[in-house]
Amino acid sequence: MRRKPKGEGEMCCFLSSLWLLGPRFAFLIYWLIPWGRLKVTAAFGGSWFWALLGLIFLPWTTLMFTLVYPVIGLDWLWLGIAVLADISAYAAGAARRRDASFYRGP
Repeated sequence: MRRKPKGEGEMCCFLSSLWLLGPRFAFLIYWLIPWGRLKVTAAFGGSWFWALLGLIFLPWTTLMFTLVYPVIGLDWLWLGIAVLADISAYAAGAARRRDASFYRGP
Protein backbone atom coordinates (compact mmCIF):
# COMPACT_ATOMS: atom_id res chain seq x y z
CA MET A 1 0.00 0.00 0.00
CA ARG A 2 1.40 3.36 -1.06
CA ARG A 3 1.74 6.01 1.61
CA LYS A 4 0.64 9.51 0.72
CA PRO A 5 3.21 12.27 1.07
CA LYS A 6 2.69 14.51 4.04
CA GLY A 7 0.15 17.26 3.25
CA GLU A 8 -1.47 15.57 0.24
CA GLY A 9 -4.70 14.68 2.08
CA GLU A 10 -5.07 18.14 3.56
CA MET A 11 -4.88 19.84 0.16
CA CYS A 12 -7.54 17.49 -1.17
CA CYS A 13 -9.84 18.43 1.70
CA PHE A 14 -9.23 22.13 1.09
CA LEU A 15 -10.00 21.86 -2.62
CA SER A 16 -13.09 19.75 -1.92
CA SER A 17 -14.32 22.38 0.53
CA LEU A 18 -13.86 25.12 -2.05
CA TRP A 19 -15.64 23.05 -4.69
CA LEU A 20 -18.61 22.42 -2.40
CA LEU A 21 -18.85 25.73 -0.54
CA GLY A 22 -17.60 28.09 -3.25
CA PRO A 23 -20.79 28.45 -5.31
CA ARG A 24 -22.99 28.58 -2.23
CA PHE A 25 -20.89 31.30 -0.64
CA ALA A 26 -20.71 33.27 -3.89
CA PHE A 27 -24.48 33.04 -4.36
CA LEU A 28 -25.16 34.18 -0.80
CA ILE A 29 -22.85 37.17 -1.19
CA TYR A 30 -24.49 37.99 -4.54
CA TRP A 31 -27.93 37.68 -2.90
CA LEU A 32 -26.96 40.14 -0.16
CA ILE A 33 -25.93 43.03 -2.42
CA PRO A 34 -28.89 45.18 -3.58
CA TRP A 35 -28.42 44.70 -7.33
CA GLY A 36 -27.93 40.95 -6.87
CA ARG A 37 -31.07 40.73 -4.74
CA LEU A 38 -33.08 42.29 -7.58
CA LYS A 39 -31.58 39.86 -10.10
CA VAL A 40 -32.28 36.81 -7.88
CA THR A 41 -35.86 37.99 -7.31
CA ALA A 42 -36.37 38.44 -11.06
CA ALA A 43 -34.76 35.10 -11.95
CA PHE A 44 -36.88 33.08 -9.54
CA GLY A 45 -40.12 35.00 -9.93
CA GLY A 46 -40.00 36.54 -6.46
CA SER A 47 -39.89 33.15 -4.73
CA TRP A 48 -37.09 32.79 -2.20
CA PHE A 49 -38.08 29.10 -1.78
CA TRP A 50 -36.85 28.03 -5.25
CA ALA A 51 -33.67 30.03 -4.86
CA LEU A 52 -32.98 28.35 -1.51
CA LEU A 53 -33.66 24.85 -2.90
CA GLY A 54 -31.35 25.56 -5.80
CA LEU A 55 -28.69 26.83 -3.44
CA ILE A 56 -28.85 23.63 -1.40
CA PHE A 57 -29.09 20.99 -4.16
CA LEU A 58 -27.76 22.60 -7.39
CA PRO A 59 -25.47 25.47 -6.36
CA TRP A 60 -23.52 25.86 -9.63
CA THR A 61 -26.68 25.81 -11.73
CA THR A 62 -28.45 28.26 -9.44
CA LEU A 63 -25.52 30.67 -9.48
CA MET A 64 -25.18 30.49 -13.26
CA PHE A 65 -28.93 30.83 -13.86
CA THR A 66 -28.98 33.96 -11.74
CA LEU A 67 -25.97 35.44 -13.52
CA VAL A 68 -27.23 34.82 -17.09
CA TYR A 69 -30.93 35.57 -16.49
CA PRO A 70 -32.83 36.16 -18.81
CA VAL A 71 -31.62 33.07 -20.64
CA ILE A 72 -31.28 33.67 -24.38
CA GLY A 73 -29.04 32.33 -27.12
CA LEU A 74 -25.82 30.71 -25.94
CA ASP A 75 -26.69 31.21 -22.29
CA TRP A 76 -28.04 27.65 -22.39
CA LEU A 77 -24.47 26.50 -22.94
CA TRP A 78 -23.38 28.12 -19.65
CA LEU A 79 -26.31 26.50 -17.86
CA GLY A 80 -25.34 23.12 -19.31
CA ILE A 81 -21.79 23.55 -18.05
CA ALA A 82 -23.15 24.45 -14.59
CA VAL A 83 -25.36 21.34 -14.57
CA LEU A 84 -22.31 19.23 -15.46
CA ALA A 85 -20.39 20.88 -12.61
CA ASP A 86 -23.16 19.94 -10.15
CA ILE A 87 -23.30 16.37 -11.43
CA SER A 88 -19.52 16.04 -11.24
CA ALA A 89 -19.49 17.33 -7.65
CA TYR A 90 -22.00 14.67 -6.58
CA ALA A 91 -20.26 11.93 -8.61
CA ALA A 92 -16.85 12.81 -7.17
CA GLY A 93 -18.23 12.56 -3.65
CA ALA A 94 -19.70 9.14 -4.38
CA ALA A 95 -16.49 7.92 -6.02
CA ARG A 96 -14.32 9.04 -3.11
CA ARG A 97 -16.42 7.16 -0.54
CA ARG A 98 -14.43 3.99 -1.08
CA ASP A 99 -11.26 5.82 -0.06
CA ALA A 100 -12.65 6.32 3.45
CA SER A 101 -11.34 3.47 5.60
CA PHE A 102 -14.40 3.54 7.88
CA TYR A 103 -17.01 3.29 5.09
CA ARG A 104 -18.48 -0.20 4.67
CA GLY A 105 -21.26 0.54 2.14
CA PRO A 106 -22.11 -1.15 -1.18
